Amino acid sequence: MRVSSHGVTVVALLADPYTPTEIAQRMARTLSTRLADKAGQGRRFVVEVVSEPFTSGTEDPPTLMRRIMDRGSTEDWDIVVALTDLPLHAHGRRLAVDLNHEHGLALLSLPSLGGLRLHSRARRAVEEAVLGLAGPQTTAAEGLPRGQPSPPPDDRLEPVHPGPIGETEADDLRYVVSGPRGYLRVLVGMVRANRPWRLVTGLSKALAAALATGAIATLDSTTWSLAEALSAPRLVIAMVGSVGLMTGWLIVDGELWHRSAEGSAESRQRARLYNASTVVTVGIGALVCYVGLMVINLVWALFILNDQVFASMTRSPLHATEYLTLAWFVASVATVGGALGSGLESDEAIRAAAYSKREQERRHRLQGAHDD
Repeated sequence: MRVSSHGVTVVALLADPYTPTEIAQRMARTLSTRLADKAGQGRRFVVEVVSEPFTSGTEDPPTLMRRIMDRGSTEDWDIVVALTDLPLHAHGRRLAVDLNHEHGLALLSLPSLGGLRLHSRARRAVEEAVLGLAGPQTTAAEGLPRGQPSPPPDDRLEPVHPGPIGETEADDLRYVVSGPRGYLRVLVGMVRANRPWRLVTGLSKALAAALATGAIATLDSTTWSLAEALSAPRLVIAMVGSVGLMTGWLIVDGELWHRSAEGSAESRQRARLYNASTVVTVGIGALVCYVGLMVINLVWALFILNDQVFASMTRSPLHATEYLTLAWFVASVATVGGALGSGLESDEAIRAAAYSKREQERRHRLQGAHDD
């Protein structure tokens, strides 16, 4: 890579498509100024954003680092920071940041930063990585400075020194997340990337079936009597059962469960993480659907029900409590109807509603490899 001259360091943000590119582009607006302020000594930074699928076909960190190295060698870049929304593993550990000080390379796995304040955490991680890789300022005659050990991009990341760079290792320092909290952090990051709240609008047939079921059930006198007879604990059980049924049906019918084709412990660990993210993603989506149906059913009941007819059938006056109880129970019935209606959706439609585009591509690639 090019040796910096006149105190200018060229930083490339090599980002996977979709979310990583969006984060990189947003970050690049202020990154050069923030780096210059932190570096001091009159140093200047130029930031470039390059969007390309550098993780295509692999999730192996050493392979990805070599790809980044090869990509950087063809450009006039001093430092390359690669961003991906794939969860990465190295020797059984969940990888957050991979660093190669000799070649000025960094690989950042966004899910390891969690699901909250992702933009600010990613910006801080990139800033710390760049400043650590840049090292002290030198002139062109002195050559490219050797990077100094980078401070942790996050206090909850654990540094690991894999050893000298060679055939098996392409980094000299990595940060990992460990323990139950680290697992939860990566899981939340993966679920956030999938955007589970989009599940409802992505399944049009299931949504239509749920709305139709709820509209009809709201007018049924048997439903009125059942809603009045059920206690709060039973209503909760009905809610949990209907959401669980819809979650399980979507996972089974859409073939969303991930089965590892490899027998290694790391592969099984990765499969468990992907399946956990699937359950949480679809579960949150089903819960959002449930809440939406409850609100719609309440509005529908307020518009259509007659208090005298209701009282004559249930022997109870139609007050606010009755409206809420009925809407709550009908939402459970409608959610079951929506689960059955999802059977009319294609597997592709379910995957498109449940996963981000990057995750869809990853699963499509794995499915193709399994078929081969």
